[in-house]
Amino acid sequence: MPRARHPVLAATLWGGFVAGTLDIGAASLISGYHPLIILKYIAGGLLGKSSLAGGLSNAALGLLLQWAMSIIIAAIFVWATRRRIAASSWWPVWGVAYGVVIFIVMNYVVVPLSALHAVPHFSTFSFIANLAAMLLFGWIVAFFARTKLASS
Repeated sequence: MPRARHPVLAATLWGGFVAGTLDIGAASLISGYHPLIILKYIAGGLLGKSSLAGGLSNAALGLLLQWAMSIIIAAIFVWATRRRIAASSWWPVWGVAYGVVIFIVMNYVVVPLSALHAVPHFSTFSFIANLAAMLLFGWIVAFFARTKLASS
């Protein structure tokens, strides 16, 4: 594998884009909503409930917001672990643990403070499915951090 010129940036962007994109698919599978609806809900964090009545521009905004949040989430992990992750075999555990943190922060801080003002309410299935999606998100971010930082 060729060496990355900027491994921290590469790990952050790859982890953020891949995990963020797959997260849209996971949300669609869990909720049963079309991915465009999921993206409009994400835009609703900024626009409020009116975002659901919007068209493709609202979905595009949701995609940009999703990727921006995902890159920020990945950057936090990469920055916090960059010195340890390259030499550690524990990266999957750290990634899954980070997924738990992501789940808590997104559901109990970010979403309630968004323009949607949504309060989390989960059925047993949706709790397990959403937590599993965030565990996968964290694992993907850790995978790219390990892969890109170990090759530098």
